[in-house]
Amino acid sequence: MTEHTERSAQPRVYDIVAVSFVAFLLISNIAATKVTALDAGPIHLVFDGGAVLFPLTYILGDVLSEVYGFARARRVIIMGFAASLLASLTFWVVQSIPAGPGYENQDAFVAVLGFVPRIVAASICGYLVGQLMNSLVLVKIRQRWGAKHLWARLIGSTLVGEAFDTVIFCTIAFAGIIPGMEFVNYIVTGYAYKVGIEVVFLPITYRVIALVRRVEHLKSEEVFA
Repeated sequence: MTEHTERSAQPRVYDIVAVSFVAFLLISNIAATKVTALDAGPIHLVFDGGAVLFPLTYILGDVLSEVYGFARARRVIIMGFAASLLASLTFWVVQSIPAGPGYENQDAFVAVLGFVPRIVAASICGYLVGQLMNSLVLVKIRQRWGAKHLWARLIGSTLVGEAFDTVIFCTIAFAGIIPGMEFVNYIVTGYAYKVGIEVVFLPITYRVIALVRRVEHLKSEEVFA
C-alpha cells in the first residue's frame, strides 16, 4: 500500500462537511415555518425563511458527492433527516407538556414550532428525493464524461435535484395555506432562487471542492469508495 493510499484511506474532513450539512438542514427546517414576501419593483416574490440558508445544503451535497462519492453522500443525507425527525418529535413532545408557572408563550411556541413536523415531512420527502437525484445525476455525468466539465455536473445536477425538491416540498408544506396564484409564485420563486444561488456560488463551490480534495490528498479523478 502506498503512502498516498494510506493517507487517502480515511477521510480527514468528511465529518466537518457532514456535521455542517446536518446543521444547515435543521436550521433551515425551523426557519421555513415563516412565509414572507418581497416586492422588488414590479416583481412580487413569495418564499419561506428556509431560503436564507437551505441552498448551502445543496452546495455541501455537491462537495460530498464529488469528493466522497454517492454512498457517503447518501449516508449524510439520511443522517440529516434522522436528526430532523428527532427535532420534530422533540418539539411535539415539548408542546404537549403543560406550560409551567410564569410561562406565557405556549400559544406562540405551538404556532411556530408546532408547524415544524409538517415542514420536516415536506423537507424529508422533497429533499430526500431532490438531493439523491442531485447526487445521482452528478455521479452519472461524471461516469459518462469523466472528471472534466465540473460546472456541467454541478449545474445539471442542481437543475434536476432542485426541481424535484421544490415541487415536493412546497406542495406538502404549504398547499392549502398559501392561496391560489401566490402558491404558484412560491414554487417558481423557490426554484429560481435555489438554482440561481447555486449558479452564483459556482466559483465558490469549485474552490471548496478543490480545497477539500487537497486536504484529502485526492486527485481530480479520484473519489472515496
